[in-house]
Amino acid sequence: MDETIKTDTAAAAVVRGHRKTRVGNVISDAQNKTIVVEIVTRSAHPRYKKVVKSHVRYAAHDENNEAKVGDQVMIAETRPLSKTKHWRLVKIISRSE
Repeated sequence: MDETIKTDTAAAAVVRGHRKTRVGNVISDAQNKTIVVEIVTRSAHPRYKKVVKSHVRYAAHDENNEAKVGDQVMIAETRPLSKTKHWRLVKIISRSE
């Protein structure tokens, strides 16, 4: 599965240039053609070394309304599509049950 992700992004990089990609979970699909994806990162605190979680939410364009709440998806940077939408859905990695 990792090889297909690499080849998909490599093919897209040739056409669109190098764009950032992120993997996260869909937390909202209530809007038309828009999903909200939450990315959770874990990092050590600089001084105390405790592992701290941070959450970032991105609005992403989902042209066919394919992604549902709980799905794990890959999103990529794109041109600004609206005030808050600067990402697009690349692929659905795994479906929720």
